[in-house]
Amino acid sequence: MAAGPRERSGIWAEQRAQRLLQQAGWYPVARRWRCRWGELDLVLHKSPQRLLLVEVKGRRRCGRDGWGCAGLNRRKRARLEAALALWLAAHPVYGHCHVELVAALVPLPPARGPVRWMRWL
Repeated sequence: MAAGPRERSGIWAEQRAQRLLQQAGWYPVARRWRCRWGELDLVLHKSPQRLLLVEVKGRRRCGRDGWGCAGLNRRKRARLEAALALWLAAHPVYGHCHVELVAALVPLPPARGPVRWMRWL
């Protein structure tokens, strides 16, 4: 089934974020991994024993949700943590890693500008 315009935009934003992280020494482990709790956009690994979970938000303009910030709430974090727990159960080799959770706010064309990174505590 062909991807629609919204899905293609999401894929583009994920690819942009992944390229930047790979340039910083991160290695992709999973992309668009789905389970009953939702989707993990990007999971990357970096030595020593670091795992990065990235929630990607692509927007063409800064709307009322502030480039996607409004979607980064407590409920979303709980769903991501539940999905990550299932992913780690399926990939126990990464169970010893320290996990960091970040959001990548990616401006989509025609918008310009850098990717904004937010760390979730």
